[in-house]
Amino acid sequence: MKSLTFSAMRRVMPRFAASFDSTSGMVRANGRYLRGKDLPGAGIQPDMPILGAAVNALPKAVREQLYIWSGWMEAIPPEKAGDIRAEEFSKWVVSEYPERDYPAVMIGSSNGAMTHLACAMGIPFLPQTFLIPVRQPQVHPDEPWHGMEEAKEPAHALLQANPELELHHMHDANQDRLMIERMTYFRTKRLTLGETYEQFLLDHLPEGGTIFLVECELKWPTTQIADRHIFQTGALGGATPEEFLHGGERVEEYLKRYGSHRRKWVAPEPDGDRPEAEWGFAPELREDLEKLARRRGYRIRRVVFDHPENVSPLVADLYRWWYRERQLPPNRLLAECFVIMDPWWAMRTGSAPYWMVFNKEESAENLEKYLDSAEAYDYIHMMLLSHGVESVGLVPIERWKSILDRGRKGGGFIGMEEEKYPRDFGVFARYNRDLSKIPARYAMPGPLPESQLDKFLEQSGDKYGVQWIEHPVAATV
Repeated sequence: MKSLTFSAMRRVMPRFAASFDSTSGMVRANGRYLRGKDLPGAGIQPDMPILGAAVNALPKAVREQLYIWSGWMEAIPPEKAGDIRAEEFSKWVVSEYPERDYPAVMIGSSNGAMTHLACAMGIPFLPQTFLIPVRQPQVHPDEPWHGMEEAKEPAHALLQANPELELHHMHDANQDRLMIERMTYFRTKRLTLGETYEQFLLDHLPEGGTIFLVECELKWPTTQIADRHIFQTGALGGATPEEFLHGGERVEEYLKRYGSHRRKWVAPEPDGDRPEAEWGFAPELREDLEKLARRRGYRIRRVVFDHPENVSPLVADLYRWWYRERQLPPNRLLAECFVIMDPWWAMRTGSAPYWMVFNKEESAENLEKYLDSAEAYDYIHMMLLSHGVESVGLVPIERWKSILDRGRKGGGFIGMEEEKYPRDFGVFARYNRDLSKIPARYAMPGPLPESQLDKFLEQSGDKYGVQWIEHPVAATV
């Protein structure tokens, strides 16, 4: 008998969690797909093209202030950190998924490509990481050391109340410059499953089912502040760890452009490389999961990769292979960025989804390398995140256009006003409508069986930088 009825829970995110975060956006995308729905507004904003046009018509400075204050409104006061309970976030996650049995479940690092794989297989994804935005208006974006010091008290309160969490306090003055004018990023990682995730597995994953443990091994130079409290200067994106810690020509130019009093960031000295705050996997969760797997006879398959985008070519090619198996044309690519994604429309239009972390040089290079090696696409469509900052490593719109030109018959940007990029905040309200204008339409398939995934992996060999490791789970005696 099932002891918890998750469908009876209110599907409302806890007040302390960020709706603009990668994790929450991907959970919404996965949950809505499993319910047979698309994802308007990245699950954050309503699908209102008029709203998008109105926002983009505002002067640049006003648009930036709206972006800044939208983050502040979501952030919690620092004195409320001790009131947070991680289980409330887990309850929201599982409430997003239909109340039924699943042949498998994904757990671990948030990842857009793996979200598409979960949708294709008709299974839910339980993330390890989630973001708590905390108000911190007194810290200048270019003073990471000050940000670290100011956050110690709320960090201590949060961790005292949640022994199952590890806090990765992240201060990124490059791509998050606007947001951190009024708040700071508390990224937390579950070290144990917790009651809610465990009960969800017991209720909805039958004995002998598969757990795909998603482990992104991306590391970042960090500083240990206290037990389970880590500080990270910068994050994956345009600037390198070396530039965040020691500066350089690109950083100096960027800080001058924004009128900063700094010419490089003064950051705490790192004392080790640890899992990257947003995308990296904390291995303690695997140890806890093994205990449940032994009791229930679950199979654990570790999906291990060094960089979040390593999975993107694999999933795009898997979709393409699956379309061929279903006698559909595998000729359309949909390039997505951060939380600007929609698994339902990707499948409905017969598009192979290629997920990019951000709108930065590394993502553009990885997409170009993929297109160099892949069979040419007839159509390439693209959606880009606008984060409002002309940051280090930002890819100009002309380069993105050159990638689109590689479609043999056409394609184009989805939901974007090119001249507004990277301040095209209306993209959130327009991309879903524009996806529906892609003329191709195909019947939605049943779930991709694990056996079909294995067939594709067997045929692909070692082509991708992803390991699929059968993790031994000893049965309980």
